[in-house]
Amino acid sequence: MAKYSIIINSSVDLTEEMRRELDLVLAPLRFTIDGKEHVNHLDYRTLPVEEFYQRLRDGALATTSQMNVSEYADLIEKEFKKGKDVLILAFSSALSGTFNSARIAADLFKDHKQKVYLIDTKAASLGEGLIAYLAAKKRAEGMPIEELYAYLEEMKYHVAHWFTVDDLMFLKRGGRLGGASAFLGSVLKIKPILHVDIEGRLIPMEKVRGRKKALRTLVAKVLETHDPNLPKDVFISHGDDLEAALQVQEQIEELGLGLKVNLINHIGPVIGAHAGPGTIAVFFFATQR
Repeated sequence: MAKYSIIINSSVDLTEEMRRELDLVLAPLRFTIDGKEHVNHLDYRTLPVEEFYQRLRDGALATTSQMNVSEYADLIEKEFKKGKDVLILAFSSALSGTFNSARIAADLFKDHKQKVYLIDTKAASLGEGLIAYLAAKKRAEGMPIEELYAYLEEMKYHVAHWFTVDDLMFLKRGGRLGGASAFLGSVLKIKPILHVDIEGRLIPMEKVRGRKKALRTLVAKVLETHDPNLPKDVFISHGDDLEAALQVQEQIEELGLGLKVNLINHIGPVIGAHAGPGTIAVFFFATQR
């Protein structure tokens, strides 16, 4: 195996088991709910993720905080001491200051004999996770870090994020969605369809009537934009609504495109604080985002 470390943020929403299997180093973000701060580990060890969503449903306010420079510097130094170069995959710079912290930290080591490579994934949740998954697979195949860096810088623009939320209030309140007001109609059962664009921003694309139509629209986006020449992996994340995620999986696999849903997982607290309960998101390799 190539001798370098891959550092990810907990906003990737991979399972802890997958993180271990893929040998990824976690740079955890933090969230605060009911006045108490938690470190966002992928196994939700300080607060079960189902309880987190129940608290949101009950009206609790959750906020998030980024990685700071010293935390990144400590992680880099730790991997350097193992004799490894470092590749950092950072949460979208359009959604968090975490990338900037990583950039400043990496610059502290610019004269070091070992190297730090930093990628702004311009991704979130399992879109970010899909990039990390691809990176780990290519490393396992022996791809050198310089080649992997160039490969991911191109491939990240082909990782599509399509999602629907039950309540835009969470995105609007957290300042994560510009131009949302046009989608905040009072008509009952209107559901927004959003995606993450090439700059890593959350963009409202459509609005449809009803939850079932919203889920079918996500599947339609897979059919319309998937790239048959790219990997067939599909990840689905959900805001504590496994039943809806399983419906989307079934519909995707019924398309007959050879796509395989390899992971369904909760949207963790860092993303869930802004997306809210009931969010359903699908991530796959597309001709373009």
